[in-house]
Amino acid sequence: MTALLPDKNCLRKDLIAQRQASAADERATWDAAIGKHLRHLLERQPAQAIGAFWPMRSEPDLRRLFAEWAAAGVKLALPVVIDPDLPLKFLAWMPGDPLTKDAMGVWVPAGASGEVTPDLLLVPCVGYNRERFRLGYGGGFYDRTLANVPRPRAIGIAYACARADFTVEAHDIALDAIVTEAGIDE
Repeated sequence: MTALLPDKNCLRKDLIAQRQASAADERATWDAAIGKHLRHLLERQPAQAIGAFWPMRSEPDLRRLFAEWAAAGVKLALPVVIDPDLPLKFLAWMPGDPLTKDAMGVWVPAGASGEVTPDLLLVPCVGYNRERFRLGYGGGFYDRTLANVPRPRAIGIAYACARADFTVEAHDIALDAIVTEAGIDE
């Protein structure tokens, strides 16, 4: 008999609640470990332009690392939803640049900002599975973005407690690696 996998919406709610219930100092320790693993990964596989993300709902906070990369000359960009049925666009952003919330409550670059084509995407994960498929917030934006050819390298960012079993659907696209405080899964 095959065990039933949890409904994605229920799993998503449970994983977000679990992440938000973690103590802030514990998440800060995890964030530092994720940053360390990402530094090592980028030493081996450098990137010229990185599609980053502004943390929300207790996602890993890598803003200190973003500042290091910007100081080293790496182009950074934040994702922007142009249309709910299209891939994400990435607009140039540097730490300290003004941000504004979009219609979905996500922080995006304020004012005119040039579009960037990242060669590496850091993709926040609500959850992930052992095959490196991501469970996001349910909008499909990153899957549509990763369906483009050529596709940037895509690294999922999550806490290790977010690993879960869930059903993969035809439109889901596996990530190239997942980075958690516990290490890198490539």
